[in-house]
Amino acid sequence: MALTTERETVAVGVADVASADGFEEFARAAQQRLYRTAYLLCGDAEHARDLTQTTLAKLYQHWRKAGAAEHPHAYAKTVLTRTFLAERRRRLRDLLVLTRTGGTVPEPAADHPELRVTLLAALAELPPRARAMVVLRYWDDQSVASVAALLRCSEATVKSQCSRSLARLRVRLADAGLSL
Repeated sequence: MALTTERETVAVGVADVASADGFEEFARAAQQRLYRTAYLLCGDAEHARDLTQTTLAKLYQHWRKAGAAEHPHAYAKTVLTRTFLAERRRRLRDLLVLTRTGGTVPEPAADHPELRVTLLAALAELPPRARAMVVLRYWDDQSVASVAALLRCSEATVKSQCSRSLARLRVRLADAGLSL
């Protein structure tokens, strides 16, 4: 009889991980970390909030799988990065369609360099995939192998893209009188 009670307790503990309460607890704990990474990826506070919310919505839809993952924070970061890259590809595709069909291309938002941190501005100049590699590799301190697995590319690609991106960042920061 005591064994049955023990099993029921274990079953309830497992069910809590995959429940809505388990997701809410995870979302509260992970939201700031996801937002920081999103901000570094896109360089815009509003877009970073949207990206974080989209990521959390996707995680909620698949919480049974995500909650059962060995490292749910890593799972969430993977979803965030892939969502960011997919949105960038979608925007580029939409822009190409507009230019091919003779549509008007929206004017970029006015830059306010006095409001931006130089490093974030330099990061924004990098292509989205290279920016994702730099943020994941150096800001999130992930290994080359984990970044390669996350972005579904070879380790050599991560190394070369990071090297080129860091060189670009160094030049940009040197122009501003700063250094890495």
